[in-house]
Amino acid sequence: MYPFIRFTKEMLLNSRSQKLPVGDVHVSHHICWPWDIDLWMEMNNGLTLTIYDLGRIPMVYRSGLIGVMRKKGWSMAVAGASIRYRRRVRMFNRVTLKSAILGWDSRFLYLQQSMWRKGEATSSILVRLALTSPDGIVPPGQAMTEIGRHEASPPLPEYVHQWIAAEAQRPWPPAF
Repeated sequence: MYPFIRFTKEMLLNSRSQKLPVGDVHVSHHICWPWDIDLWMEMNNGLTLTIYDLGRIPMVYRSGLIGVMRKKGWSMAVAGASIRYRRRVRMFNRVTLKSAILGWDSRFLYLQQSMWRKGEATSSILVRLALTSPDGIVPPGQAMTEIGRHEASPPLPEYVHQWIAAEAQRPWPPAF
């Protein structure tokens, strides 16, 4: 089940936060609770993705995009993600989540998020987000203009371009 109480806490905390310019890092803090662990006594990998939601959505809110989405009737969907796990997060560990919008192309916003424990990265995720309307994908440049950012996307890092190219090679629909 989605952690609505945690989500509400994050949104309330960030409702009073300063506006976050696109590209700046949003920081949030989380705890791995007993119901977050798997059979190996560490944070469940699916829950890790949900915790990343709890950093991503308030970041998007602080950027001003959520207000525009509400006004325009748009939604937001994860259109792709690549996660790298490197260190275990155990029960009662406190983690710091860092989230930032790296840039955009004609269809997607690209975000980088990372989870840290005691100054060491435990995991990192590269996310491709789509803003959607009843008519399909909303060009991110249009959304950026709506929040007052009129310049082009910052240059995407080379690893993001490589990921985009690799994703374009994957067959769709999948063979199985």
